[in-house]
This record gives sequence, structure tokens and C-alpha cells, in this order.
Amino acid sequence: MLNTAGGSPINIIEGQYFRDLMAQPEALNATLAWLDDGKKWAAVKAFVTARPWRRILLTGMGSSFHTLHPLNLSLIEAGFAPVMMETSELAHYGLALCDAETLIILVSQSGRSAETLRLLESNQHATVLGITNTPDSPLALKPDLALVIQAGPEFSVSCKTYVAGMLALQWLGAIFANKSERETLDRLLPAGGMVERYLHDWRRHICVLCEVLRGCRHLFLTGRGRSLAAVGAGALIIKESSHVHAEGMSSAAFRHGPLEMLQHDMNSIVFAGEGPTRALNQGLVRELIDEECNCEEIGPDARLESLRIADCDSILLPILEMLPVEMMTLALAGLALREAGKFERASKVTTTE
Repeated sequence: MLNTAGGSPINIIEGQYFRDLMAQPEALNATLAWLDDGKKWAAVKAFVTARPWRRILLTGMGSSFHTLHPLNLSLIEAGFAPVMMETSELAHYGLALCDAETLIILVSQSGRSAETLRLLESNQHATVLGITNTPDSPLALKPDLALVIQAGPEFSVSCKTYVAGMLALQWLGAIFANKSERETLDRLLPAGGMVERYLHDWRRHICVLCEVLRGCRHLFLTGRGRSLAAVGAGALIIKESSHVHAEGMSSAAFRHGPLEMLQHDMNSIVFAGEGPTRALNQGLVRELIDEECNCEEIGPDARLESLRIADCDSILLPILEMLPVEMMTLALAGLALREAGKFERASKVTTTE
């Protein structure tokens, strides 16, 4: 039982989803150790440079799809022309893209969702690089190459698998960009410790966020660039874990209409993001506050310590940005007197299209 700043006690049920959240540092460290075995970098680099790919398709569903946003930008910066498409759409409407000169990077935590299985069965020509958390799944066994993250079993809502998968994708992006293996591993190494330090104060984070989110029925999450990963996945896990409506979109899209519908029971959470557009995002925060709207920022300069993340290497930003949202899921569930992350209608693996 936690006492909030307003004195109201909040019961946070420390169920399996909660335990998965607290195990994220171990998932990150285990995945980094798996990648740093002296052979995987060379093997993956040989694989992705084996031919001049005409097209790289990035695909997944749910939070797996959202983790691809940073890789998409990294590939563009490295001179590629990637295409991002949900697996459900790719398998039904995009197979013409899957020719012999195409590399598909397919992400699925379970490795056996309905859409993943359909694409693996339907694809006849393209080369597939799979990224999954399940070593005995079709996505680990059938592709031309597979990376198996080391997050361990996960109860329901993606958390361990999100951060470990993001770490692996950042590692993969560095290979495409022809970065140094040692430099990349050194840049990724602090992830586990930084996540652990943030989670150490989870009680204080939740107490603060309960006061911020009390009475909230709708949430907008906005950001730009690599922050779109946390924007999209964050809105999804809020809906899944706490049964509160949340919508994720770019900060620019937010100005194109949704800004007009803000009301007293709505909160906007803006991700400050990185250099090129941080000032634009922070300008949106100031504007909403001036309009007396409920708005908070997630980033190194956030007003609330619970939404403040370390000022870190850009390669770690997509991992750290999810942590405040995870704390929000616990706060919202506690306010609603429910156990966060306990599914009532959905299942961990989506087996029906």
C-alpha cells in the first residue's frame, strides 16, 4: 500500500507483470551478453552485406512493430530506403514487395503470432531475418537468420521483451551503418544499470504519478523521430495493462486536429526526444500548459522526477523513454483498483487474425 502526496492510499498489486517490469535490467544484460560472444556481429554483418538489397522491409505487430521506428531512421541515415509495414498488411497486401532482392526484418516476441505464421508461409522469395524471444518458435527456426533476445518468459504486456528487443535492434542498426562492434557494445553497455537506477525508485514514481493521473480517462502520447517507438508502444501498453484509453501519435499529427478536443479528464504526455525536434516538442508542452491543459513532458528536463530520464547516448533513448510509461501503467491500474497487466480478454500470443 502506497500513500500518495494527497494522503490517499493506493494498493499496487505486485503481480507477474510487475515482476516482469522489475526484471528488465536482467533482460537487457542477458541480451547484451548473448550478442557479445565474438561471433554474432561478424555473422550478422556477413549476412546483411551479402548482397545489395533493393529493399528492406521492417515488419511486426503491436509493440514489436513500434520497436522498429529507430531502426527505420537508422537505415535511412545509412543510405537505405526501408519500408515499414505491419505484418498483417504485408502478408495480405504487400507480398509483391517480397522479391528475391528484398530483406525482411520480422520482429515477433512470441515468434508464433497468427500474422507471423502467415507471412512465413506466404513469402516465397524474400530473405528473412527474424528477431524473437522464443528459441523454439517458427520465427527462430524458419528464417534465413534469427536473433533470439534473452528476456526470458513474459507474463502478458510487453516490457522485458520490448527493451531487450530494442537493444538488439539498435545493435543491428549499427551493423547496417557500418559502425564499430566494440564501440556499439560499449554504447549499449550502460542500459541495464540505467534502467535499474530508474526502477529503484518505483514507489516514489507511482505516488507522484497517481496524483498527476487521478481522474484521467484519456491520454495522448506524442513525440517525434525515434520517440515514436515509445509513443506507439506506450499507448498500447497503457490500454492493455490498465484499461485506460490512450492514443499515440506524432507531435505534429497531434496539432492537426486532436489538439482541439482536449478536456479536463484528458492528459497529454509529450516525449522531448532528441536534438533536431526537441525544441518543437518542448514548445508544445509550454503551449498546452499556457492553455491550462493537463500536460507533462518525458525527457531529461521533465518537471517531474518520475518522468525524468537520464540524459543519455541517443542509442539508449528508445529504451529509457518507456520506463516512465510503465510506471504510469502501475499508477493507473492502482487508481482503478485493478492488477496491472492482467489480461481479461486478450492473450499473450495473438493466434487469430
